[in-house]
Amino acid sequence: MSNYQLGLEFAKQQDQNDQLSSFRNKFHLPKDHNGNELVYMTGNSLGLQPKITKDYINQELEDWANLGVEGHTEGKNPWLHYHEFLTKTMANIVGAKPLEVVVMNSLTANLHFMMVSFYKPTSKRYKILIEADAFPSDKYAVESQLRHHGYDHEEGLILWKAREGEELANYEDLETILKNQGDDIALIMIGGVNYYTGQFFDLKRITDLGHSYGCIVGFDCAHGAGNVKLNLHDSGADFAVWCSYKYLNSGPGSLSGAFVHERHAYRKDLNRFTGWWSHNKQTRFRMRDEFDQLPGAEGWQLSNPPILSMAAIRASLDVFAEANFDKLCEKSKQLTGYFEFLLLELNNSDIKIITPSHPNERGCQLSIQVLNADKSLHNKLTEAGIITDWREPDVIRCAPVPLYNSFMDIYEFVERLKTILN
Repeated sequence: MSNYQLGLEFAKQQDQNDQLSSFRNKFHLPKDHNGNELVYMTGNSLGLQPKITKDYINQELEDWANLGVEGHTEGKNPWLHYHEFLTKTMANIVGAKPLEVVVMNSLTANLHFMMVSFYKPTSKRYKILIEADAFPSDKYAVESQLRHHGYDHEEGLILWKAREGEELANYEDLETILKNQGDDIALIMIGGVNYYTGQFFDLKRITDLGHSYGCIVGFDCAHGAGNVKLNLHDSGADFAVWCSYKYLNSGPGSLSGAFVHERHAYRKDLNRFTGWWSHNKQTRFRMRDEFDQLPGAEGWQLSNPPILSMAAIRASLDVFAEANFDKLCEKSKQLTGYFEFLLLELNNSDIKIITPSHPNERGCQLSIQVLNADKSLHNKLTEAGIITDWREPDVIRCAPVPLYNSFMDIYEFVERLKTILN
């Protein structure tokens, strides 16, 4: 869709024509002190709460109250297998096979567990490549892995940098790095969608390039899962991790997801940290058997899962399943395109969108750079009822999420931004 128009009536008409518009009513929308709905554009930081989440959690609280330990087997949703209720829908969202996906742990913990298995440094090949402006947690994690294995983290870390005066990473530069240092690199670990610019990387292109030089390739898809079509299986990536509290609306600090490609599913030679939940389900409760590893991503589990957090994830995934992820991605492109159109129509030389303009190279986030701005601009937006995300030094990150944001949200955002800038 490219025939966008200015004016209030166009936004209203688009919302009336939107077949997914009713899903907005399935979420709790934050309100101001007068009861007016805020324009919430920070689903890239914390997704809104589905209205069914409370019921899903309450069901498990009731089973805990009424059944105690028997809830593991006798509950409405037996806890013993609860993580399996999430697998199929989550796999569909990230483009994987159920065998390749598991929900467990927190995001950076999962990243470390994946590196325990897939970062296998040698005296010749030990370096790790990440994008220069990766999310800080990723950088801290890979630096600590280098130190853990006895390497200098500054010498062992290779940064894929944007060119001087540019914001986005360039694939030709990545190819040059691999050409010059590919034999030294053990692991390529890229954020699938860059948190700062919103650039959606070509996972398959990066994976194929890395594999051609003998590197292991993994992705942190925290800003991609539930936002873009990751197609993890087809990408060929060795592993990926993501959180569930951004676009997947599972609540603050909720559980993470992990992907391990099926070619690794039955490998028992991979080093890993293990626990009883990665042991054969049929013999897990004999308690005295030697470790018998589960195949697939489940084989990286450690402990029995936190059910209340999983209940919140399940609630959101059920909303996704009802909406259809393909349709959500299509609406996302329409919303984001409209957002970009209105911002450009401001014709303000102080405003620069640093997110890629091609719809296939971004998700629903637009990162807006405002010349000579500081956080006071963000504060003024907040006072005007617009909830966005400020990132130093001068970027406002905004995410029109297709599940609950509307064309009217975008229209209101740009109108209020225009007022503040003027």
